[in-house]
Amino acid sequence: MRLSYDIVVVGAGHAGAEAASAAARLGSRTLLITIDMEKIASMSCNPAVGGVAKGQIVREIDALGGQMARITDQSAIQFRMLNRSKGAAMWSPRAQCDKSEFSRLWRRTLENTRNLYLWQDSVTEILLDHTGEKVAVRGVKTRMGVEIECRRVVLTAGTFLGGLMHCGTNSAEGGRAGDEASHGITEQLVSLGFESGRMKTGTPARLDARTINFDALEVQEGDIEPSKFSYDADTQVVKHQLPCFMVYTSKAVHDILREGFDRSPLFNGTISGIGPRYCPSIEDKLRTFADKEQHQLFLEPEGRSTNEYYLNGFSSSLPYEVQLKALRKISGLEDVHVYRPGYAIEYDYFPPTQLRHSLETKLVDGLYFAGQVNGTTGYEEAAAQGLMAGINAHRSLHNLEPIVLKRDEAYIGVLIDDLVTKGVDEPYRMFTSRAEYRILLRMDDADMRLTERSWKLGLAKNDRYELLKTKRAAVNNLIEFARTYSIKAALINPALESLGTTPLRHGCKLVDLINRPQITIENIAEHVSAFKHQLDKITDRKEEIIEAAEILIKYEGYIGRERIIADKLGRLESIKIKGKFDYANIQSLSTEARQKLIKIDPETIAQASRIPGVSPSDINVLLVLSGR
Repeated sequence: MRLSYDIVVVGAGHAGAEAASAAARLGSRTLLITIDMEKIASMSCNPAVGGVAKGQIVREIDALGGQMARITDQSAIQFRMLNRSKGAAMWSPRAQCDKSEFSRLWRRTLENTRNLYLWQDSVTEILLDHTGEKVAVRGVKTRMGVEIECRRVVLTAGTFLGGLMHCGTNSAEGGRAGDEASHGITEQLVSLGFESGRMKTGTPARLDARTINFDALEVQEGDIEPSKFSYDADTQVVKHQLPCFMVYTSKAVHDILREGFDRSPLFNGTISGIGPRYCPSIEDKLRTFADKEQHQLFLEPEGRSTNEYYLNGFSSSLPYEVQLKALRKISGLEDVHVYRPGYAIEYDYFPPTQLRHSLETKLVDGLYFAGQVNGTTGYEEAAAQGLMAGINAHRSLHNLEPIVLKRDEAYIGVLIDDLVTKGVDEPYRMFTSRAEYRILLRMDDADMRLTERSWKLGLAKNDRYELLKTKRAAVNNLIEFARTYSIKAALINPALESLGTTPLRHGCKLVDLINRPQITIENIAEHVSAFKHQLDKITDRKEEIIEAAEILIKYEGYIGRERIIADKLGRLESIKIKGKFDYANIQSLSTEARQKLIKIDPETIAQASRIPGVSPSDINVLLVLSGR
């Protein structure tokens, strides 16, 4: 008996779940293989989704028809909009989740997706066809010896490839606590010519709420009026939010931690993998910021029905006894019981410059990489890659062009372009600073940017597209009304004074008032009856529509200027250069540029310009050779 599918997805973390879901819903017969079906889309580290730039990615996943946002909303126990005091480009949603419920909802979603099948096993080999001009995928082989035929493979193995866990002087194989590591794939791919490396991440101790003195802690509540991630009408804002708490280290805590440095695998040479600079372990913090006598930590509940708490900011691979002794010196944790100590984990990854923008490998046709195997970190970054890999694996089966999001179109576009163009020298995390068009990539308009595109490719369904059209019409109606409605000074000045803004000397359009920092659509509408009447016509998603209209009004100038810049630079994207030049023999290019251009083989002049080591003068050479 032969098992045969169109696409096999290896690994059921956040990348694998999105990849399998997307491919199956687009119509490909898809098999998702995972080591443990009880841990699908497991939150192996912190029990949260979103954050700065990450929240924008989740909104984009949702706009494209992915599942993460919807499942986050359904499992949320707290919601906060970060950076609300800053400009709209910096607003970032973040939700604490019930991690067990999050995983359960993902499993239920996948088990009830048409064309999608699950298989519990570990993949040890990718079966290849060597008969053509280029090596191509023909299936996979599992640890149990089962051979499964397929035409495309999406590898999303996370931290499982060669996974090795460290706690003090003790090490053990594993993809995470309680799970076996995976072997065979790295060795096979390296033998084919793939480059691989090692990276490291870590996680903190998990604490028993019954042994925590919460009265001694600083409470961090969720938003009074919480929002949600998904644009879908069938999700609701979180009710009955649970608080998080802030705690602080001290000199006494630091002194104890330093006692264990000689047994730290980070410092004694045991760990060779590169760790995340922006999310350091507590021992990294003490060495890097030796002068600081205090570090802020966040105590986060892992669910509604568990006593397990996550101590964000206290990731560690120090010996267990050192971790416990230090924890008990923190105010409120004097009698704390630890469910599980923190540990570090090393794993294999493949430098992503070996990928095309579709996330298909350059060396093997039909093989796609997504998630931590590409040197990224974070649930959100993984899910975004998985979604795009699943879409493109399906499209390649039907000889359709891959979907490649541009840098001015989505944070997902920035993420993938950074990976395949620049590569990684540490675990990659998305920041707003990585995007040159932040004002165009706001979290509020992800649906405006991406849903229609998803609908056209067949992932977003008609009801989502109708929601988009309704919202777009309502937003445009409000903006047009504000642009055309005239305001008389004498009638509005008392209201302006009450709102703390300068009275008018002469009449103006309503839009001019909304552009003032003290004025919002809702507070001015209370004094302009015709405008209030327009708002009252909106019965569905009123807050979302008003927010979108207000941002477009207040930031119109900035948005326009950034769009002009993006369009100018975008012209370089139209100049295709892949396969046109023998870079090794272009002596007018710098030596570094020749080496980098040969390695990356960029698709366009624009991509070439983003390769580290390729200078503006090198780009000018390529433009001249292109006849520009």
